[in-house]
Amino acid sequence: MITTSHVTARYAETDQMQVIHHAVYPVWYEVARTEFIRQAGLPYSEMEKQGIMTPLTSLTCHYRFPCVYEDEITIQTQLSKLTPSRLSFHYTLYKNAEATPFHTGETHHGWVDAKTFVPINVKKRFPEIYEHMLKTIEPDTVTK
Repeated sequence: MITTSHVTARYAETDQMQVIHHAVYPVWYEVARTEFIRQAGLPYSEMEKQGIMTPLTSLTCHYRFPCVYEDEITIQTQLSKLTPSRLSFHYTLYKNAEATPFHTGETHHGWVDAKTFVPINVKKRFPEIYEHMLKTIEPDTVTK
């Protein structure tokens, strides 16, 4: 499953060089990731109510071309890896309906208990959530 999210580059997100500051991209990733999970039919707020969270463990950003104020951004998001203890998302960003992406990135997360932040095996503790997320990616992408 690949979802599409849209953001417009805001003036407050630019730096002195009048391009979008590098710290903005992780915020856009969060917008897209939240939309992905919602479109998958399991809103993040519901996962939290069930007692599970997915804190960020690492992220990577690849800047190809600059993005500036008022660019219309399309973010394509997909779950790129799923294991009982971790999950990863891949992001491809396009601006102004161009065919070539100007930016790509990935975020990596762990499955943890919402109260203790202790890592959990989501496949054992919340098998319905694991199976739900498993349906959103290609089988050859999953590490079981």
